[in-house]
Amino acid sequence: MSRRTFHLNAFLMGVGHHEAAWRHPRTEARRVLDVAHFQELGRIAERGKLDSVFFADGLAVGPQLERNTLAVFEPVTLLSAIATATERIGLIATASTTYNEPFNLARIFASLDHLSGGRAGWNIVTSGNEQEAFNFGYDAIPEHARRYERAQEFVDVAIQLWDSWESGAIVLDEQTGVFADPDRVHTIDYAGERFRVRGPLNSPRSPQGRPLLVQAGSSESGKDFAAQHAEAVFTAQRTLEEGQRFYRDLKSRLPQYGRSADELKVLPGLVPFIADTAEEARALEQEFTDLISPDYALRQLSGLLGVDLTAHALDAPLPPLPEESEIEGGKSRFTLVKELAEHERLTVRQLIGKLGGGRGHRTFAGTPEQIADELQTWFENGAADGFNIMPPYLPGGLTDFVDRVVPILQQRGLFRTEYTATTLRGHYGLEPVESQFAQTDTRATA
Repeated sequence: MSRRTFHLNAFLMGVGHHEAAWRHPRTEARRVLDVAHFQELGRIAERGKLDSVFFADGLAVGPQLERNTLAVFEPVTLLSAIATATERIGLIATASTTYNEPFNLARIFASLDHLSGGRAGWNIVTSGNEQEAFNFGYDAIPEHARRYERAQEFVDVAIQLWDSWESGAIVLDEQTGVFADPDRVHTIDYAGERFRVRGPLNSPRSPQGRPLLVQAGSSESGKDFAAQHAEAVFTAQRTLEEGQRFYRDLKSRLPQYGRSADELKVLPGLVPFIADTAEEARALEQEFTDLISPDYALRQLSGLLGVDLTAHALDAPLPPLPEESEIEGGKSRFTLVKELAEHERLTVRQLIGKLGGGRGHRTFAGTPEQIADELQTWFENGAADGFNIMPPYLPGGLTDFVDRVVPILQQRGLFRTEYTATTLRGHYGLEPVESQFAQTDTRATA
């Protein structure tokens, strides 16, 4: 039996995940506007044989424009550009079920899948930011439960639309003049509580059948949603024990949806600061921490916790916080930050320092060998199927991981040395998906 290996996704953001990355001399802030920068990142990740690159998305400017360097590109558009500069790396983008419609989003991801030869993935989010709500005609964030109810129906419709074209529906017979076989293209005639969609999709079936479905929520609703739909989960736990609990919990929910543990990959996030010695790595991390703008960090933290902290003393502990049940935004991130502050008895200043690298994701400073050891420990002790690598600065942080950590993982037999698949689903060990409507094709049973 071949040894179990893990998956690696590069979560990319501007010139780095650390909120002060754009101010550090290891980056060039102007490259956030340069598509060549992001194409270079795609090529670096592909050189390391990573499964995929991922871009998050937000639908509002953010809490404090003066201090922030924005992710300025819509991610599917950006990934389309990266697709032209790469051949194998998977391409995952965030898109909201709250502020889109199933038909247009299904078409967008089908198009990316065709353009890239089967490398598209969709990170499904329900959007819990108040500023986003204001941009779409809402006076407040739609209720958490309602957002997930909409997401359930949204994904059901999108899957039916992707399935509305069977494999082989495109004929292109020049002699007979037949472009497509209409018997293999189906209306879906969907009529639900929130959506009415006739179909079919006006984009043929894509190379992998449908995009890889990714999810990142860790609330109870989010975990149930992931167990039903997701094929990869990006998550945030800061200790091995927390990672093990989440992993067991999520995997235990799969059988009720008729799914096996292998059908969903759990990828915790890691922000790695890499240097020749552990001391140098910690010093590098501190350089970034020292560049944090407290006023910006307080606005970010206020949004995460649902409490206005902009006038709160930096060297005091957090004030009393609401209960999770009172939070309509990101419940899982609220809980993570609250528990971190309480468990380590952090002042606000200490808390924003710990959150600066990855907004709650685990930060680790060490040598390439220590980074590899940490990943191996989580993987071999039931906390991960792979990892969501979040370089604190770019491109250097990604280059260091690819050129210094990946070879160690390969030498240990933990990660591939060559691609064995051409599609994103293939990278994640999943088969192409056939259309659900093909089962009703009378010719298939004749």
